[in-house]
Amino acid sequence: MTEDFVISTIERSDNDAGPKAQHDIIKFLSQSGYQVIKTRLPQKRIDKVHYTLGTLPDIFKGKTMDTVVFQYPIYSLFLTKRIIKTIKKYTSAKIILVIHDVESLRLFHSDERLVRKELNIFNMSEVNGLIAHNKAMKNWLEEKGITKKIVELEIFDYDNPQPFRIQNTYNRSVCFAGNLAKAGFLEKLDVQNEFVVFGPNNKLQMHEGMRYGGQYPPDELPAHLQQNYGLVWDGSSLDKCDGKFGEYLRYNAPHKTSLYLSSGIPVIVWKQAAIADFVIKNNVGIVIDDLSHLDDLLENISENDFHNMKTNAVIVGKRMRSGYYIRHAVEELMEN
Repeated sequence: MTEDFVISTIERSDNDAGPKAQHDIIKFLSQSGYQVIKTRLPQKRIDKVHYTLGTLPDIFKGKTMDTVVFQYPIYSLFLTKRIIKTIKKYTSAKIILVIHDVESLRLFHSDERLVRKELNIFNMSEVNGLIAHNKAMKNWLEEKGITKKIVELEIFDYDNPQPFRIQNTYNRSVCFAGNLAKAGFLEKLDVQNEFVVFGPNNKLQMHEGMRYGGQYPPDELPAHLQQNYGLVWDGSSLDKCDGKFGEYLRYNAPHKTSLYLSSGIPVIVWKQAAIADFVIKNNVGIVIDDLSHLDDLLENISENDFHNMKTNAVIVGKRMRSGYYIRHAVEELMEN
């Protein structure tokens, strides 16, 4: 019987709730027998010293550990290194980093010093392997000199307590869920089909015919997504996903995609987004290069085509609800 663990870091800013993607991974791995190590990360410098010299050794000293899954990033590169080094100092565990975000791609790609620091963490001798989102992210890491074994998650699982959406009517309707403060493209979008927007920070001046559906917690939101398709888009433009987060779509697996598919809703994604490969391979939606053409694109999707995508979305959604993708990635990484 192996002794496998997953670390749960509780940050002050989380109000103990934490990001859904991280908590879902903890839940799914714990269902597979992983023990959860809960640790609250310190914020003040003096507390970090006590944490690294006292708290961390107390957590790991004397424990028998075969595998430890650490979800990256936490808010501090310093604490990341200390946690990894402490695990290796006191145990013989294999350490797996599950990458939620590569900050060098997402936020500070122009800061060479921070990029180098992050890449050094991925290449630490104590780390046995990485789980990246997809092939695009894996290729980027390898091009930057990461020599660790890297496996692809493909897409994030999503613990969704709501029933799958049953579509009796095909009306080419679309929903969009996300932080509306970074969805300026919605003010430029003018569509004929029903289009419903969900999320916080709604100060948008949208075209007539598009409506705001409200803001809901992650577990409740799927119950309100009753449209045929879910849109994954970012930035201020219709002809591309732009800005830092729009460009990041070329490498990441947006959690928004998992929200829709775990609800059994086919997706519409940017053609140049990394997730487009998954969508095409599994026939769970359509790709588009310019949202100005959205009505025309949907007009050419037959009801039969839609129902095929819908069926496939439910298949993928069932996998997500069982934690299939994270379990499969961890198993692949542990293979010699």
